[in-house]
Amino acid sequence: MLVARKQHATPDCEPAKQSLRLVMPTCLRHDAADQLHETQVRIGADHWLESAARLPSPNCDERTDPDDIVLLVVHNISLPPGRFGGEHVKQFFTNCLDCGADEALADLEGVRVSAHLFVDRRGAITQFVRFDHRAWHAGQSSYRGRSGCNDYSIGVELEGTDEASYEPIQYQVLADIAACLMRRYPRLSLSGIVGHQEIAPGRKTDPGASFDWPRLYRDCLQRIGGARGAHRR
Repeated sequence: MLVARKQHATPDCEPAKQSLRLVMPTCLRHDAADQLHETQVRIGADHWLESAARLPSPNCDERTDPDDIVLLVVHNISLPPGRFGGEHVKQFFTNCLDCGADEALADLEGVRVSAHLFVDRRGAITQFVRFDHRAWHAGQSSYRGRSGCNDYSIGVELEGTDEASYEPIQYQVLADIAACLMRRYPRLSLSGIVGHQEIAPGRKTDPGASFDWPRLYRDCLQRIGGARGAHRR
């Protein structure tokens, strides 16, 4: 993930009047115990996930074209680096982090960033920015010759590091999210799911070598079929 030092107020949202419902097959597994489950992911009319904890961030602004959502960018984050759990990530994205609480956080003083979503090691989802607005997650970036990826992307932060294996439930939840986003925002396809390192090569490395791209694409294809983009890796 990357830094940006400007601030804008978070626009207010109107109450949801309708939602998009996506019911996942019960044959899919959700944790290490391989328990069967059924997942429901819904995006409300206000562009917030109904199943996510809502924690609005001031670090966002309006998109030039709210319909121009063609990328889903996967990041990782852990605060302090390499430590999981706690509230530091949520505090960071809402400008409430005490950067003096740990020397490893000192460099984050004054940094203003956000993501649309954060998925922790347990698979719990927190949303910071509504999808039709621009989160500050990509920084200096480009995709297929088009710069400024924040303008046309959705950013998802997974709690993790480049080296540590991600939890099975995180892949499960990320695939659920991706499938629902693709159904809601038709310009987004499977080929538009990328890592931060792909849009900022040489500057960023996340989600890292530990991320299992084939697994994510298989999980997505199970939910959407093969019509929304080819397997890319």
